[in-house]
Amino acid sequence: MSRLSWWVCLSALLAAPAFAREEIPVMHHATGSFEVKLQPQPAREDAGLGRMSLDKTFSGPLSATSRGEMLAARTAQEGSAAYVAIETVEGTLDGRQGGFVLVHRGLMDRGAQDMAISVVPDSGTGALAGLRGEMKIRIEGGAHYYDFDYTLPAE
Repeated sequence: MSRLSWWVCLSALLAAPAFAREEIPVMHHATGSFEVKLQPQPAREDAGLGRMSLDKTFSGPLSATSRGEMLAARTAQEGSAAYVAIETVEGTLDGRQGGFVLVHRGLMDRGAQDMAISVVPDSGTGALAGLRGEMKIRIEGGAHYYDFDYTLPAE
């Protein structure tokens, strides 16, 4: 590269607007337990669906309560069913106070489970604004556990 070309490139770089560096979010992991109370609710009789209210208490890095609604359907095939749910969570996550909304989608195909639980984008409030994440649920020995992978903007 000639000296003139080098100066032209350097001048162009110096004159160009500074590019803001986008911060790459750090993935966090929280594991704990929760208790859940399901209460049957009236549903449309002609829809063939079950409807329930959800009340949860989370313990561990997620110390919170949630309230939600679930719709479920079973098929004639044993072990095949589906559910969808939305729940609003309020409390603290690793010491940050706020709330967020979770959306659930669960399928059972003859006993094989496929479940996705995600934070609704832009639903975080308070110190949890900007929260993004995915949650998994485990049931071991009758107890419920969560595994929550999430990102949060720096404070």
